Order: sequence, then C-alpha cells, then structure tokens
Amino acid sequence: MARDPNCVFCRIISAELPAQVISENESFLVFLDVAPLAEGHILVVVRQHYANLTDLPADASARLAAMLPRLGRALLEVTGAEGFNLLVNQGAAAGQSVSHLHVHLIPRKAGDGLGYRWNAGSYMEGRAAELANAYQDTLARVAAR
Repeated sequence: MARDPNCVFCRIISAELPAQVISENESFLVFLDVAPLAEGHILVVVRQHYANLTDLPADASARLAAMLPRLGRALLEVTGAEGFNLLVNQGAAAGQSVSHLHVHLIPRKAGDGLGYRWNAGSYMEGRAAELANAYQDTLARVAAR
C-alpha cells in the first residue's frame, strides 16, 4: 500500500502517531480531528496515500461514498448536532493543509458561529451554457478510474 513517510495521515495510519480511532477497515481509517471545528468533528482518511479526490480510483470512491451516510447518522446521534457539513478540500487554494485525501464531517448546530462564505454570483448571458457544454465534452473524454 502506497505511503508517504512525511505525511501525517500516513503516520497515523501506520500507528506512528496517535489518534482517537472511531472506525477502520481495509480501505479507510476514521478518527476524531485533533483540531476540531466543532466537538465530534471526524475525518475519514483513505489508507492508501492519494493526495486528492481526483486521484482516487472509482471503486475506492464508491466505498468511501457508501460509508458516509452511516457515519453521518452516528455523528448526529453522538453529538446531538442538528446537521453537519461534509467537506473535501482539494488543493491549497481550497484550504487543503494535508496532502492526503480526507473527508471532514463537521457537526453543526444553529448559532454555532462556524459559518462559511457562500458569496453566490450569477452568470453572464450564455456563459452557463458554455460551461455546461465544456463539462459535457470533458466528461466524454475523461475516463473513469
């Protein structure tokens, strides 16, 4: 299994660094975030070192997606949260601080003060159709992994 000896998550996976493990299987390790945005904030980390979601093979992606509803239900029950954010940061521009694919589940309650910026915009006339066509063309050429 590919590992990066300088990666903090690879070191947690290999038990070189401690973590409060919630669940694990052959593909993923789930543990409490050491710097939580809210109490009960959990991380789902892919055991094999993939830097980004776009690097993850389709079968592993399906396994990851399949476990998220169960983890979400557990998070809601354990924390008493009213909801949660499901978040993947890809690349430094998106806030990724560890270059190892991981998914955040962040418990949320009304008035918790966490917030996020959602500065919604709009498209100029015809631009949405251009983008949709570009996506369609690209998806037709890009092979699924």
